[in-house]
Amino acid sequence: MTIRIGVQIQPQHADYAQIREAARRAEEIGVDVIFNWDHFYPLYGEPDGKHFEAWTMLAAWAEQTTRVEIGCLVTCNSYRNPELLADMARTVDHISEGRLIFGIGSGWFERDYTEYGYDFGTAGSRLDALGEALPRIEKRWSELNPAPLGRSGSGKIPVMIGGGGEKKTLKYVAKHADIWHSFSDVETLERKRGILAGHCEAIGRDVTEIEVSTAADSAEAAKPLYDAGARLFTYGVGGPDYDLKPLEDLVAWRDSVG
Repeated sequence: MTIRIGVQIQPQHADYAQIREAARRAEEIGVDVIFNWDHFYPLYGEPDGKHFEAWTMLAAWAEQTTRVEIGCLVTCNSYRNPELLADMARTVDHISEGRLIFGIGSGWFERDYTEYGYDFGTAGSRLDALGEALPRIEKRWSELNPAPLGRSGSGKIPVMIGGGGEKKTLKYVAKHADIWHSFSDVETLERKRGILAGHCEAIGRDVTEIEVSTAADSAEAAKPLYDAGARLFTYGVGGPDYDLKPLEDLVAWRDSVG
């Protein structure tokens, strides 16, 4: 797989006009993917600062952008009924003409749950709920009219699963994901990629079909992760100023490697 560069425009501490402009500039710089995140309150800085919802924003980006893929890094499975979430994703997929990446994870930010009335449960119960939701989402996609467009008109919306749990999450990645986002350092990434390969082998899948995604804020940070197997590198940035200068470095490195 070729190198791809993403940016996570964190929808916090900014007016929407600033978020819109950051997305415009990121596409102009030449990134491959623009992500947001699925939270209801800022994760950094002033905890009650400005913040916006993820999926309505993705619909706006689908109209605003023309080339980049868009997605959530990552959607919290707990916040929406799986069938509804499938329909929302299919709709954004059509608005964007097949440029949606469906990123999803089990959820972790307790304040979101508490403030919005969701059951926080345990890490295990949230992972179990994710495992139950993924086939429901896939089934709903198969039933919707019109069907998803998917990448390049394939009819298959690419699925990204975020997380590194070795017993559950990586099994879900092996079975359902086109992209695995790892929140880990080089040593951990290498080890967990080996575990993922074992899960893939158990179900007869080639692990090289799964794009490995991780965070990087410079080419120097990305190079050892590239050697460990990562191919999608995402720079995360919060508002209000949205400093996108590191993206120029990452895009230049991508273009130099080919």
